[in-house]
Amino acid sequence: MEIDDLTPAEAQVWRAVPRGEAVDFRTPGREDPADGASWGPERTVRASVLRYLLVNCPREDGEIPSLSLAGARVTGLLDLQYATVDQPVRLSHCHFDEAPRCYGARLRELNLSESVLPGLVSHAVTVDGVLRLTRCRFLGRVRLGGAQISGSLYMESAAFADPDLTQPVLQLNQAVVGADLWAPGLRAEGPVRLNGAKITGSVNLTEARLHNPGQCAVDAETLTVEGDVLIRQADVDGWIGLRGARVTGRLDLSYTRLSNPGGTALRASSAALGELWLRRGPAVEGTLNLRRAQLEVLFLDPGTAPGQVLLNGLVYTTLTPHEPAAHRLPMLERDREGYVPHAYEQLAEAYRRIGDDDAARLVQLAKQRRHRRTLPWYGRMWGVVQDATVGYGFRPLRAAGWLLSLLTVGSVAYALHHPRALKASEAPHFHPVFYTLDLLLPVISFGQEAAFAPDGWYQILSYVLVITGWILASAVLAGVTRTVSRS
Repeated sequence: MEIDDLTPAEAQVWRAVPRGEAVDFRTPGREDPADGASWGPERTVRASVLRYLLVNCPREDGEIPSLSLAGARVTGLLDLQYATVDQPVRLSHCHFDEAPRCYGARLRELNLSESVLPGLVSHAVTVDGVLRLTRCRFLGRVRLGGAQISGSLYMESAAFADPDLTQPVLQLNQAVVGADLWAPGLRAEGPVRLNGAKITGSVNLTEARLHNPGQCAVDAETLTVEGDVLIRQADVDGWIGLRGARVTGRLDLSYTRLSNPGGTALRASSAALGELWLRRGPAVEGTLNLRRAQLEVLFLDPGTAPGQVLLNGLVYTTLTPHEPAAHRLPMLERDREGYVPHAYEQLAEAYRRIGDDDAARLVQLAKQRRHRRTLPWYGRMWGVVQDATVGYGFRPLRAAGWLLSLLTVGSVAYALHHPRALKASEAPHFHPVFYTLDLLLPVISFGQEAAFAPDGWYQILSYVLVITGWILASAVLAGVTRTVSRS
């Protein structure tokens, strides 16, 4: 290619690249690169010219070449497939007629900030520095699957859309980012795919707007992040998938609206997270799936908890903020799998770790009551007895209350009407209190029950006291056994 074949605008770029000089075609005042199709030849550059400069860049002694172009309309296909480009590429505030192709290319740095593009095809691209897509607007799919980026990937306030909502508008599956994925304010109208990606730093999607109602908003299965994943103050329509993800720091969904009515809003089953924060936001619309997840800290505001959950196998060390058990238990009742014993045990253990034994006992009592609803009628009846008498062993003072009440009734009744002695010459002195205790306590004997025989309704009362005593003793024994075995 010769300079004689170039337009004045292209010739200006041709002379600037070897010297590393910037070329800026922007005019004073506000202009929108989306209107770039109407820009004239004075700011139009063919993609073939840019490709030639990048692949066969002329050099001048003592200068460091680079392509730094702003405010241009790029016509034709910028095809860098499998190319090796040693100089930085900066194409900001530009309008592209066709989606650039960088499949398998090796680039030093790529900056497309504030440009408008019909897409980007960059599977398996290698960027030795940073990839900057800040405030870019993509009108088609961005394919960065398998990309290797040694620095950070910047996508602040970038917008992604594609008429075909069945395909991801942003593909970063299996990508490797050596620093941060920095994308606060990102807008996506369609699925974002991050499954299998590895991020050495953190992922920042604060104030992002992810819109794909009823479908996948973010697919991040088996994502690995060594820092934090921040999705704070975001608005998500559709589901977020984090099954099998590994996040060393925290997954922070504070102040975020998660909405996928009738489906799963957050799927983090089998994930390993340092911390999960769900706080200060509206109640999750959809199911929260944390089955088999492992967390160090679960920061969950009761008001943020959704109408349905899946918690079987969830393991967490710390639950915060500290709330009364009565505020936490309703969520366990909403498990889609029904009665999940493990969820109650985890909650009770979390209270025990911070020394709130009363709350732990309340959770264990709620567990037994929930379990009772799964039993046949006779099992439910026995459960009611245990609950009413000793609270399944977690309310032992109830047994004392029942005992004192029955002892009072029996003592008063037999004090007013002494039962007759079976052998008057051998009978001990009648004592109504110890006689009633003989009837109530199936093991201890004071010699009163065997010496006296009531009649009439007093005999019926004795039968009631004997039966009640056995039931009370059995319930106490069952409750104590359950408590001891748990300890």
